[in-house]
Amino acid sequence: MGIKSDIWIATHARAGMIEPFASVCPKGVVSYGVSSYGYDMRVADEFKVFTNVFNAIVDPKAFTEQSFVDMEGDSCIIPPNSFALARSLEYFRIPRDILCLVIGKSTYARAGIIVNVTPLEPEWEGFVTIEISNTTPLPVKVYANEGIAQVLFMGADDMCGISYKDKKGKYQNQTGIWLPRVE
Repeated sequence: MGIKSDIWIATHARAGMIEPFASVCPKGVVSYGVSSYGYDMRVADEFKVFTNVFNAIVDPKAFTEQSFVDMEGDSCIIPPNSFALARSLEYFRIPRDILCLVIGKSTYARAGIIVNVTPLEPEWEGFVTIEISNTTPLPVKVYANEGIAQVLFMGADDMCGISYKDKKGKYQNQTGIWLPRVE
């Protein structure tokens, strides 16, 4: 398994793997677009910020909307030691012979933000639900429509036997921010 280069990513992205696709980004923003061996995805302008207003319990098997507040805008303030869900601006279509790992960007990591995304499996497609944790004792600002995490594309030597699409994965064709599901 090898990591794919910027040339491979740009070629496949133009064929519909990443929409909208950005090859370069302007100065003065958290970077996004093609990198040497990956793609820096952007965060959209919709967020679900966790709150303790209703003293709800976060239960992945019985998730309640009382656990968070919906926000939309050019940025999102994540409270101290708190958490938000967001989605990628880009829609991804992962080829059958590719596995993607998503890691946080150093700009946010240096501000105490940890980004977590599970792997994008072969033949998964949709908007990526992004988990954003503020590990600091201070509020942190996250900018919509700017870079949030880097997607690394790893090519397999052989096609997988069963893809995410084959097993009818529960997060296939995600739109918006999808909450936890247990099926």
